[in-house]
Amino acid sequence: MPISPKRLLLANNLHAKRWLGQHFLTDRQTAEKIVILSNVGPEDIVLEIGPGLGALTLPMAGTAKKIYTVEKDREIIPLLESELASDHITNVEVMEKNILDVNLQELFRHEVKKIVVIGNLPYNISSQVLIQLIHARGIVSRAVLMFQKELAARITAQPGSKSYSRITVALRYCADVRSLMRLKASQFYPKPKIDSEILEIRFNPAIENPAHDESVFFSVIKAAFSKRRKTLRNSLAGTGLFKDTDSAKSILEHVGIDPMRRAETLSVDEFVALSNAVSSKEVENA
Repeated sequence: MPISPKRLLLANNLHAKRWLGQHFLTDRQTAEKIVILSNVGPEDIVLEIGPGLGALTLPMAGTAKKIYTVEKDREIIPLLESELASDHITNVEVMEKNILDVNLQELFRHEVKKIVVIGNLPYNISSQVLIQLIHARGIVSRAVLMFQKELAARITAQPGSKSYSRITVALRYCADVRSLMRLKASQFYPKPKIDSEILEIRFNPAIENPAHDESVFFSVIKAAFSKRRKTLRNSLAGTGLFKDTDSAKSILEHVGIDPMRRAETLSVDEFVALSNAVSSKEVENA
């Protein structure tokens, strides 16, 4: 790991790109601790999102079987490859791509074992990446990801709280989430405005209460939270799922949910029941 990301960037006439959400981890011991907490072993295939200058890549290469890194910034890729070469690391493949454009199922179609995903996610694409991983969970066993603490609070929120959101429900439906550690803003260059938190997301191989149609389930969640200040009766109406407020009210009452409640008060099981009613032939004409 470079001793000073700032020094390395300046030596190559480069600067951190805020539009890419670049904040480079500066402390070697912290990086090594993260790798230890990630529990990556010698049989693991790892996808690292946004390796940057290799803060996690370099120590993780000594524990993983193979690492595929996806980096959007073409200017820092030569620096990362130079660091890998200087440490004689040969089990890391660097790809210049936007992670949102990567077809994970296609990339890892030949892998027998599910992959582990590691990354320091930029705030502006964090939710999109999580949705991407949820849909690709058939090939992903778990993810160890770094988030700004505000988003980490949303991901781990309880029903009824202001932080409870679409992404909370989507993850809770199919995964167990736990906090591994928190990082001060001062541990990054350039220093972000707020602290960060590392979460482990472990996807469940089987869901206790699966939705009949997951595409409908995720559509219902999205619609319910699209106008979170409104009641469910009003937020769901006109979204393509229901004809109008009366049909939304009818189906909500059909599954025992008060139409005057708001999305942030519903449990995952209640969202599953609602989506099952929506996808059911019984209510097609509601």
